[in-house]
Amino acid sequence: MGGRDAVRLPRSNNTVTRHPCDVALADTLAPMPDRLVHIVDDVPELDDLSSLTMVLVLDGFLDAGHAASRAAQHLIDLSDGRVVATFDIDELHDYRARRPPMSFVRDHYASYDPPRLVVRLLDDAGGTPYLLLHGPEPDTRWEAFCVAVRDVVERFGVTRVVGMGSVPMAVPHTRPIAITHHANNPGLLTGESPWRGELRIPSSAQALLEVRLGEWGHDAMGFVAHVPHYLAQMDYPRAAAALLEQVEIAGRLTIDLSGLRAEAEDTEAEITRYLAANEEVAEVVEALERQYDAFERAEESGSSLLAQDQRLPTGEELGKEFERFLAGLDGPEDEPGDGERG
Repeated sequence: MGGRDAVRLPRSNNTVTRHPCDVALADTLAPMPDRLVHIVDDVPELDDLSSLTMVLVLDGFLDAGHAASRAAQHLIDLSDGRVVATFDIDELHDYRARRPPMSFVRDHYASYDPPRLVVRLLDDAGGTPYLLLHGPEPDTRWEAFCVAVRDVVERFGVTRVVGMGSVPMAVPHTRPIAITHHANNPGLLTGESPWRGELRIPSSAQALLEVRLGEWGHDAMGFVAHVPHYLAQMDYPRAAAALLEQVEIAGRLTIDLSGLRAEAEDTEAEITRYLAANEEVAEVVEALERQYDAFERAEESGSSLLAQDQRLPTGEELGKEFERFLAGLDGPEDEPGDGERG
C-alpha cells in the first residue's frame, strides 16, 4: 500500500500506513507522559522505617459535619510538617464546579487561594513520623490519581493507608457516634460490621483508591463516622475526634485530642442550649432517639430492625426544623416570627 519503507501502526481495529518521516515528526510533537504527582527525592526522616502510615482525607463528598477535614486540620495544627509530594491540581480539579475563593479589595483582586492536594510529613505526639494526604477530592482522572498515589506509597515505603470520612445519617447527636470500618484486607478488620448484604452507594476517589491499592498488594483501610444529618452542614468536632481515635489505633499513632475534645464539648453545650429553647426541634431529636433505641434493642434481640410503633421524622420535617436550627447556631439568636414558621 505505501511502499516497502512504510510503517504500519495499529489504530483501533484498522491498519494505517505512515511514512517514516511522518512517524518521526509525530514522535517529536507527541506530549511527554505527564507527572500527576511530584515527589521529593530526599526524605531522610523516612529512611530505615519498618512501618509507615499514611492518613488519607479527601475533602468534598465524604465530609458530613466537616468531620474528616477538621480531623486532618487538627493533625496539621499539631505538627505542621513539610510537603513531600504535590499533585498537579490543574489535572484533577473542576474549577467551575468548586470555585476557589479570591479576595477583592476596593478596586482590585488582592489574593487567590488555590486548591492544593499534597502529602505532608508529620510527627505524632511520640515523635513517630507519618504521612497525611489531604486536599480536595479529584473531580477527574480517578484512575490516574490512584496510580499517582501508588507511586507515593511505593516511593516512601508506606505499609498502611488509613482513610477518614463522614456521612449524614438519621441518628441523634445524643447517642454514641457509630463508625463504619472498611478495609481491602480482611485481616485489618476488627469487630463485626453493622451492615448486612450488599449496598449500592455512590463511588468516591477515596473508595476507589482503597480498591486499587488492594489489587496492587498494598493495605488500605478506613473509617466513616455517622453524623446526625441535621448537623451535617455545620462543624461537628465530636465526629472528628471519634475518627482520630480510630486512626490512632489503626495507624499505631499517638495523637493529642484534648483540644479537639474541648471544642466538641463547647459545640455539644451550644446544641443543648438551643434545643432547650426550641421545643419543636427538641421533639424531632427525641423522635430520632426513640427510633435509634428501638433499633438497638432489635439488633440485640435479633428481631426486626425497624421499630413497629415508632415514627421516624420525615426529611421534610427535619429540613424545615433544622434549617432554623442551623441558622440559630451560626447567626443571631433572634427568634423567628410567626411568618417564618412552616
